[in-house]
Amino acid sequence: MSDLSYPEQGASTTGHLPDGYHHLRHRALIGRGRPALEVAGAALLGWRMHRLAGVRIDADADRAAPGVAVHCAIGVGPLRAGAPNRVLATVDGPDRYGFTYGTRAGHLARGEETFLVELEADGAVRFSVTAFSRPVAWYARLAGPLLPLAQRAFARRCGRVLARIAADAG
Repeated sequence: MSDLSYPEQGASTTGHLPDGYHHLRHRALIGRGRPALEVAGAALLGWRMHRLAGVRIDADADRAAPGVAVHCAIGVGPLRAGAPNRVLATVDGPDRYGFTYGTRAGHLARGEETFLVELEADGAVRFSVTAFSRPVAWYARLAGPLLPLAQRAFARRCGRVLARIAADAG
């Protein structure tokens, strides 16, 4: 039995995002070549990207894997917002790395996110985030359009973090 807080499980992996949610599609070039892919993939699956992007992570495992519970938290002190999630699926090479996680009860929103790094035929390594969400907590609903803006800013920040990690591989 699933403890996810929304019925459209796996939709962010298909590209067909469900109606009634805010949609996010972000894609960024983060490097070139297999070494950049490998280090970015390890950083993504091992929670390093999230941590370096400013997210506090408490997970059941050191790497993303189906079924792993992960609690993300952003903010400081009493303004820290917690976000319980569960990993639905992972992709672990050879040319793509990433995972999808969905929200659980207690999250300020309802929905899911897929994070991927991919090696393209021309050697480019791209990072992408595909997500759908809608606020659940009263304070998140009160924030209105600020929540999707924050989610978009976080996706861009993750891309910059992975670009720095990938640059170290070269």
